[in-house]
Amino acid sequence: MANTSARMLRLLSLLQTHRYWPGVELADRLEVSPRTLRRDVDRLRELGYPVDAARGVAGGYQLQAGAAVPPLLLDDEEAVAIAVGLRTAAAGAVAGFEETSVRALAKVIQLLPPRLRKRIDALQAATAPGVFGGGPTLDATTLTTLAMACRGEERLRFAYTPREGEGSSRHVEPHRLVSLGRRWYLVAWDLDRGDWRSFRVDRLTAPTLTGARFRPREIPGGDPVTWMRSRLVAVPARHEVSVLIGKPADSVRQVVGQWAAVEELSPTTCRMRMNVDDLNWPVMVLGALRADFTVESPPELTVHIREAGETLLRGVNS
Repeated sequence: MANTSARMLRLLSLLQTHRYWPGVELADRLEVSPRTLRRDVDRLRELGYPVDAARGVAGGYQLQAGAAVPPLLLDDEEAVAIAVGLRTAAAGAVAGFEETSVRALAKVIQLLPPRLRKRIDALQAATAPGVFGGGPTLDATTLTTLAMACRGEERLRFAYTPREGEGSSRHVEPHRLVSLGRRWYLVAWDLDRGDWRSFRVDRLTAPTLTGARFRPREIPGGDPVTWMRSRLVAVPARHEVSVLIGKPADSVRQVVGQWAAVEELSPTTCRMRMNVDDLNWPVMVLGALRADFTVESPPELTVHIREAGETLLRGVNS
């Protein structure tokens, strides 16, 4: 890699990916000599990035949290605000940005000094996060730990309670966090079962990084989101909702994000489909759309909408 600036950015990106890099492996990734790698690490230190080095045959490098935020030109208050904002977005406050937010959060948290992490945790504990549409509230620390395990390609242990059955301890190679249907899922290779598995994050507790690195496997089909969608299709929901809406498809997608499938029927009409366990969610969506609609299925949704409307009207007329 001839361009020094490009190589430095690549080095920083690699150091942020793993908790620890053996020197030989890191030099091979950058296609440089160990001597050039040492010089590049020294340049990063001069810029304020705290890189620890272990000498010897098995030596390597690790990016550590420092005494201050590395040069992003952020002060302490701005760094805290970014981390809290990313946690809120990861919980679903901004539709379509959940996965991007949790990836960014993993990077930010890794570089923050302990004193700022404590402030963020304290602020999070003193606030009540709202999840639009009644999705489960997640522990921000759990979500961050999972994201860092995926990013660092580090094996993970946690306790898991499935929808049916008893809880158990799981040992996995985490692949990706996926946000679908107002819920977070961890897609991972289950080491004890020798197969790909998905885990609802709100049913997962006490995730622990093991420190053991692994070489990522290729997920069937190559796309974890598509794989996760196929798994959810196989799990029947209580209600399969289909509604004709008198509004352009793009306008509806802006409201529902990835929480429903929207099919364009004409420039001014579309069909919205979603699988839900709770009919309150489609009622909220239809209210937010402020458009004419016709319920195709299920019949219970029509009753639910009528009852919700009568309750709202009583409040207005009282």
